[in-house]
Amino acid sequence: MIDIDCAVIGAGVVGLAIARACARSGRSTVLIEQHATFGTETSSRNSSVIHSGIYYPPTSLKSRTCIKGRHLLYEFCTQYAVPHQQCGKLIVATNANEEARLEQLFNNALQVGLTDIQRLDKHQVQLREPELSATAALWIPSTGIVDSHAFMTALLGDLEQHTGIFATRTTVKKINRDDTGFELHLLNEAIPLRARYVINSAGLQATQLASRIEGLNTTHIPQMHLAKGHYFEYSGKAPFKHLIYPVPVDGGLGVHVTLDMAGRMKFGPDVEWVNEINYKSSPERAMSFYPSIRRYWPALPDGSLQPAYTGIRPKLSGPGEAAADFYIQDAKTHQVPGLICLYGIESPGLTASLALAEEVADLLV
Repeated sequence: MIDIDCAVIGAGVVGLAIARACARSGRSTVLIEQHATFGTETSSRNSSVIHSGIYYPPTSLKSRTCIKGRHLLYEFCTQYAVPHQQCGKLIVATNANEEARLEQLFNNALQVGLTDIQRLDKHQVQLREPELSATAALWIPSTGIVDSHAFMTALLGDLEQHTGIFATRTTVKKINRDDTGFELHLLNEAIPLRARYVINSAGLQATQLASRIEGLNTTHIPQMHLAKGHYFEYSGKAPFKHLIYPVPVDGGLGVHVTLDMAGRMKFGPDVEWVNEINYKSSPERAMSFYPSIRRYWPALPDGSLQPAYTGIRPKLSGPGEAAADFYIQDAKTHQVPGLICLYGIESPGLTASLALAEEVADLLV
């Protein structure tokens, strides 16, 4: 039997941040990942945007951790030389109805403390981005982009610097609980692992893992909804200097313009509700991208979009439902001391990761 303080299950960006926080607090920590390396699912299949926090209700966990996490992430990137750029973002409206939605977002921004946000009229939008067709926009200078792989590499390096262990190709098949902690039974491992705390940060597999924890009443395991998003690369030179977002849509933030650290431009994601985890791209979905993009960029050439990748978001809300908040569940709810489960950690999980790690670390008593 191997005894440790913390077993963190799931090496996405949030799991990495949590394991790092546990190790930095002086607790012996093992980060367990079923794949060959970290961040192979949701954490590497997104827009790699550093979000401002404008979209989320002021009292929500998403809002609190996104805003705090943004500050922590910029500081971390500077300290650890992680490539990033505070390029700013425009949220654009193309008609009167969308302008009303912009006003709602502007008011929400003020409530959550985004004091640097600016309203732009049509003329001001074109001065900033001449190729855009918009009747109005919000300018959010605090938004940026980050090399997400470099960020996760730095998190892992700091975890290991503080004696944390990263166990890859390791699947947890069952977890038992007794008066002194948890016994983790690992697939293909003869020696079980014993931990005082178990943190379920398994992302897309979080609810499945929870069902394998002895003593956890299944009534406390929420239903997960899977939203698949396609990303398409633009084959020409990017005409934009900033991130360009439409107003939000059901299930996501709309097909938006994202830039990587090399200046290459991508569009996505769309929203496709699915029942299984499958990252196969559907090139024909580009046909729905063209009209969506041309609402704010009419000059998009035919045939200029090529499949890039897909991602799947673990959501606690389904089609037509209001967007759900992040959910950190501990013994106050499920009555299993030492167990912390994270559910529905999708966008803005990358931005919020360091703040979410602090939230979890504060629960370890």
